[in-house]
Amino acid sequence: MNLEELSGLPPGAVSHFRSEGIESLYPPQAEAVEAGATEGDSLVAAVPTASGKTMIAALAMLSAIERGGKALYIVPLRALASEKKEEFEAYEEFGVSVGVTTGNYESTDDWLASRDVVVATSEKVDSLVRNGADWLSELTCVVSDEVHLIDDRNRGPTLEVTLAKLRALNPALQVVALSATVGNADEIADWLDAELVASDWRPIDLQLGVHYGNAISFDDGSKREVPVDGSESQEDALVRDIVAEEASALVFVNSRRNAEAAARRLANVVAPELDHDEQEALDDLADDIRDVSDSETSTDLAAAVEKGAAFHHAGLASDHRSLVEDAFRDRLLKVISATPTLAAGVNTPARRVIVRDWRRFDPTAGGMAPLDVLEVHQMMGRAGRPGLDPYGEAVLLAKSHDEQDELFERYVWADPEDVRSKLAAEPALRTHVLATIASGFARTRDGLLSFMNETLYASQTGERGRLESVTDTVLDYLERNDFIEREGAGSTQTQSAEDDPFTSAADLAAEADRDVELRATNLGHTVSRLYLDPMSAAEIVHGLESADSRPTAMGLYQLIARTPDMYELYLRSGEDDTYGQLYYELEDELLGEKPSEYEEDRFEDWLSALKTGALLKDWADEMDEDRLTERYSIGPGDLRGKVDTAEWLLGAAETLAAEIDSDWSVAVREARARVEHGVREELLELVSVRGVGRKRARQLYAAGIETPADLRTADKGVILGALRGKKTAKTILENAGRDDPSMDGVTPIDADSAGATGDSGTDTETGSGDDAGSDERARSNASAAADAEDQSSLGDF
Repeated sequence: MNLEELSGLPPGAVSHFRSEGIESLYPPQAEAVEAGATEGDSLVAAVPTASGKTMIAALAMLSAIERGGKALYIVPLRALASEKKEEFEAYEEFGVSVGVTTGNYESTDDWLASRDVVVATSEKVDSLVRNGADWLSELTCVVSDEVHLIDDRNRGPTLEVTLAKLRALNPALQVVALSATVGNADEIADWLDAELVASDWRPIDLQLGVHYGNAISFDDGSKREVPVDGSESQEDALVRDIVAEEASALVFVNSRRNAEAAARRLANVVAPELDHDEQEALDDLADDIRDVSDSETSTDLAAAVEKGAAFHHAGLASDHRSLVEDAFRDRLLKVISATPTLAAGVNTPARRVIVRDWRRFDPTAGGMAPLDVLEVHQMMGRAGRPGLDPYGEAVLLAKSHDEQDELFERYVWADPEDVRSKLAAEPALRTHVLATIASGFARTRDGLLSFMNETLYASQTGERGRLESVTDTVLDYLERNDFIEREGAGSTQTQSAEDDPFTSAADLAAEADRDVELRATNLGHTVSRLYLDPMSAAEIVHGLESADSRPTAMGLYQLIARTPDMYELYLRSGEDDTYGQLYYELEDELLGEKPSEYEEDRFEDWLSALKTGALLKDWADEMDEDRLTERYSIGPGDLRGKVDTAEWLLGAAETLAAEIDSDWSVAVREARARVEHGVREELLELVSVRGVGRKRARQLYAAGIETPADLRTADKGVILGALRGKKTAKTILENAGRDDPSMDGVTPIDADSAGATGDSGTDTETGSGDDAGSDERARSNASAAADAEDQSSLGDF
């Protein structure tokens, strides 16, 4: 189908696509148009990676906008939201406006009402529904990217419930669901009342195979010789072979440690193939990577990048990932060794994909277990980039003939698994049941069950009464914790008993609940609006109510670390004794009903939360990032994730404290501010000035500049001596509101020579003591400044 055959698009759209090199539609795209994508009909497009799914979405959204509507594009990851926003912003040249929203789960983002296309994560859309964003009712087209992730135990229920609610809000809504090829795409289409467009077509040939010995055996019966020389590994040989073609490779492994080790080794394979210009560009890229973070992870990544290789996993800082992904797309980096998270992430195709590890540790299986077919196919689908690669190759690695045969049977020739809803799990239900009641989607038990019957789970389950039973359990939990109220149950039950004294107790209870009004309490509304798991809210509320005196920062950090919304750090070998001892030392500071060591599982959970709380406390005590990542064996991305989650949970805790009239709102607010900025209390005023992070604040404080007011009046030479950069100093003085921020002619004055070393008599805390009254107060401001000297990545810029 040629572009000229398309109708119903905004003027200029066809010209735009032609300028992008598109003259005709791929077969799956043409099939989608024939199925009604440009006429407002819902469809599920189950087609391989790189086969044009985004173009299907674009045609549906643009035609909806031309008809006077509004489109929403839902993505599973924030990184994908940024990528899609950048792609769709090109449509602004013919009058289509684009907005993106991914964070701040308490906002309705009313500014998006004026945008034609909105890009958002499923969690953000769910929060918009909970908070009653009026503009959602104006949607006429919703695209769900990677809809097969409904199968994901953690994020799947949110996407499933969100789609069900959007369809309830807008009965005529066009839903376009994009997916990799899955086993039951027809079931998803039936659930969404959509047409199914299923295809195996790809724009370039993809060969799937297994490497064993000195050759790749492909699924079409052909072979390619790739000899393994001497002591080199199979992946070394496969990377060396493809880089010699001036192409790139992705190597998927099963752990972060393996990803980093593989990158170090593969860097030596790639380095001899680099030319002078590439080497210079890689040196610059390595410098940029070092600037992101002072951590060992950053140093190791830069060392690999200098040789043309990189690793990629969730422990990297987001800036690290962006730099690596961009350089790989530009073919500057020749190989990435990655954990499977990259397969579900942003667009990073390679000519050859190598799936080295097809097993990973699964605690539910008690050891190593094979990956799902769908996950491996997602990795393999990254092979081959249209327009740059003449073909794509996806290769698994076998150590024996028997394993080679197994890999062909298990993955190469196998169909992906069915997508199955995970909504009936109680942790997912308690969140979505409360939100459904609080947002008015259900006002009775029957109404709630009617809504739940519109989910994928209801269409798939063959277990009679399962959804009803779990829903009732969740309702009991929510009522017990004062998140909901039920009104009218007693009179209904009494009447039923009089009418039929032979009715069973279970039938009486069900009938009693049928017309009972379900109402969210003020606390329940607050919890739903905050986007908290109700169990997290209950833990925080009970913890605050248990405090007889002002909670310490450590007590609050350990409290939020116990919630389901915070992923705790695991206890490593021997750490149960270390944190067990710390538990008893800090027992009076910890909030809530404390477990005894004989409650093994609960006690271990508290110790894991204590370790996580200690990490947050060390960060708030200005420990530098390198020491933190080494002490807790985490990456910069893990640290940033923990800090961001803690800031959010403490902000929610502050709101909850106000809701329950707790006396501890100020303590929570201070603990949140310290985590947000990574500083001790005395620096909180300074870091409120834009551009002043933890390192600069400590340097200014050591020079006797303690408040924003001091920045407006202090000797400019002292300020320059602390900040060591005229441009930086001028910007900070502007942000602080100084009348004349110019640094022209200013000579830096060292704090010591100026006699301004800060108030060395002001004690600062260390270790795990209380920031309000701990006896552990040891270091002076000068020593704190020295300790913070190398902190530059998370807190400064």
